[in-house]
Amino acid sequence: MIPTFNCGRFLEQALRSVLDQDPGIAQMQIEVIDDASTMDDPAEMVRRIGKGRVTFYRQRTNVGHIRNFAACLNRARGDLIHLLHGDDFVSPGFYAALERGFNTDQSVGAAFCRHAFVDPEGRFKSSSALERVEAGCLEDGLARLAEEQRIATPSIAVRRAVYEQLGGFDERLTCSEDWEMWVRIAARYNVWYEPEVLASYRMHDDSNTGRHRRLAQELEYSRQAIAIFRDYLPKRLRHAALRARNVYAGVALTTAEELLLRGDVEAVDAHLKCALRLSCSPRIVLRFCRLLSKRLGMGTKK
Repeated sequence: MIPTFNCGRFLEQALRSVLDQDPGIAQMQIEVIDDASTMDDPAEMVRRIGKGRVTFYRQRTNVGHIRNFAACLNRARGDLIHLLHGDDFVSPGFYAALERGFNTDQSVGAAFCRHAFVDPEGRFKSSSALERVEAGCLEDGLARLAEEQRIATPSIAVRRAVYEQLGGFDERLTCSEDWEMWVRIAARYNVWYEPEVLASYRMHDDSNTGRHRRLAQELEYSRQAIAIFRDYLPKRLRHAALRARNVYAGVALTTAEELLLRGDVEAVDAHLKCALRLSCSPRIVLRFCRLLSKRLGMGTKK
């Protein structure tokens, strides 16, 4: 299921990456669900690239990406559901590798692979951390997934029955809705991991995360996601939520430091404020004070 909105320049690569490993219509549904795009014509691209193999659905009005995700889940007919953003793509072997995980262990509710971060042109930038050397269920999966966002949406597939039992993505979250979902799943099911890099997440300013990055809005939503999924954790694992708050407070301060060099006072202030909302640990407070001193030396210029 391929949700899209104004990302026509990337959609062809997403479609071809799926069609290149298409097992056939009897085994895979391929559908683009467009959230009323205004800057491109995804229907025409589906006709040209899909050649009748890919179906297309367009929202009558823009409903936002969370509700568009919900439409993807509601329209999906398969036992396994893969949400592939229209600006991301997968590599050959992705579906076969994750299917092996589901078939190996019926207790697996979701399976994901290591992913690459790529630039707008699709060039490799870096890859996610290696979680384990061999494919298998993620040890201490709930705690590890709660400590940090380790899964990019294009890299994971989920059993349809899991979504039906746990519900869809949380509409309170404009960002980090995926992280909250993966922790929610890990609280109830085993999660399978494939160490090969088989999915790519595209980094660009027009992505949902990119639009919310400058003023730390994506980190504020991370804070909200942590507050929501903390209740999924048994008491012995509550430390994972605390660690997550410290991790992303550190991210906020690192970003603030980078923004100081650019002289972007408004963005610096947003990240400093977000850091303290996430954590007031001694280490975070010390870093905050050092950066605040530098920030005050900038005055109010932008």
